Amino acid sequence: MNVHMAFISGTQRELLEAVSQLGYANPFLPERVRLERAVLGSEFVAGEPVWSYRAEQPGPRENVWRIQTRVEPLLEKLRARLAGGGQARPQDLMLYEDAVLQLLYTRYYPRFYDAGQDARSSSSARWSFYTNFLADWRHFFGIDGVRFPTGHDARHTFACFRQIQRAFDQIFRDIIGSSMPAARLRAAIWQSVFTHDMRRYRRTLYARMGEFATLITGPSGTGKELVARAVAESRYVPFDDQRLAFASDDADSFFPINISALSPTLVESELFGHRRGAFTGAVADRKGWLESCPELGSVFLDELGDLDPAIQVKLLRVIETRTFHPVGDTAGRQFRGKLITATNRDLAASIRKGQFREDLYYRLCSDQVATPSLAEQLANSPAVLGELVLYMAQRVAGPEGDELAREVMRWIGANLGPEYAWPGNYRELEQCVKNVLIRRNYRPAGAGPADAVEEFVEDARAGRLTAGELLARYVTVVYSRTGSYEETARRLGLDRRTVKAKVNTALLKKLHGRR
Repeated sequence: MNVHMAFISGTQRELLEAVSQLGYANPFLPERVRLERAVLGSEFVAGEPVWSYRAEQPGPRENVWRIQTRVEPLLEKLRARLAGGGQARPQDLMLYEDAVLQLLYTRYYPRFYDAGQDARSSSSARWSFYTNFLADWRHFFGIDGVRFPTGHDARHTFACFRQIQRAFDQIFRDIIGSSMPAARLRAAIWQSVFTHDMRRYRRTLYARMGEFATLITGPSGTGKELVARAVAESRYVPFDDQRLAFASDDADSFFPINISALSPTLVESELFGHRRGAFTGAVADRKGWLESCPELGSVFLDELGDLDPAIQVKLLRVIETRTFHPVGDTAGRQFRGKLITATNRDLAASIRKGQFREDLYYRLCSDQVATPSLAEQLANSPAVLGELVLYMAQRVAGPEGDELAREVMRWIGANLGPEYAWPGNYRELEQCVKNVLIRRNYRPAGAGPADAVEEFVEDARAGRLTAGELLARYVTVVYSRTGSYEETARRLGLDRRTVKAKVNTALLKKLHGRR
């Protein structure tokens, strides 16, 4: 018993238990930051309550590297004890295993990231650092006489590390905002990829997640396709340690179809494929996305609520049997990939109206992600607007992005104000940024001309005003500039009483609100 206690002291065990929890925590919830603090104690660098992308610090936070610095010496000390014949209980060995995995992931994260960005080098050159990884692996786990309880495999762990790095970067960089609704969305995507139990995922579920459909719901313009891409491009890909290559190319993993943009016939053809002559215009055989999608890929059906009832029946069969038939063909085909769907509709209401099949809904809802509106984010954290504007401005204006962001925020403050609801969500905000870049103006949908003077000119040019309306609106426009009945009367050559009678109070408020 004393030998066992000597292997890990009480203080060391507390540290390793916190590291173990940290390694399997959802990185996008407040729990992650709490566990970082538990590991680092007084060395913890305080910051945001959740991990979110910041343009001024786009990479992992400083605490990540501080944890590595603190854990590495301890692990080397424990390894030396094991190599020297020290005995450890299974639970202590598991803590050692978890800490080594955390250390190796942090150590090799930059290498994984750089290799993923390098599209020009050969696969074997990009992933050649596996040999270094394997040497470190054997250093910590290849200890004579020590049998570790979990029995991790180096090749599988290398593939898991690449998946974790890819998923983290995809979610972290594409789902923006420091608000809790945005944090919950990032965390939900993480669970769609890894489930809530990463230990179970690593053991068995990594090979089965393609069997579960993912349904993404939320208002238009809230980034449902970004969510779909994040899930699709974060799937587990096996690693071949002989060829030093992963089993598939990340670029060939996402096959999107926008149902609302196509007729039912074209949707069916895009999804299932067709044989030559199956319908007018089918001049050659064509593979659909279900057939083209590889086992590690994903088919994304956007605007699912618009799917034709007849195609809903066919899609239900695909989910139930993983088989389908191209249009005009009797031979069955196999769908091997993952299905991801999205809709802004209330599917429960569509089911009640008989517009959407209930049995199909229950085949699609095993994994659900809900995207929050921009208004929800801003209600939780108004500062998110500035974060999003800066992010979008840097994307559209490059080195001019910071100045553009300040210009956009000034324009929004002067013309829309903090209470504007952004009904078009993130898509509308992005168009606002682009409009201000090009015209230093933005016209919200349904708001009519951005300026009451423009509206007056348009109506006058189109001949939509009577003589009386023309005079009243022109008088009001001039009065809004002078603020004086006398000066307006002088400029227009009219009597002061006429000017006062002609001023349109509602139009005047609109003019003042746009100045």
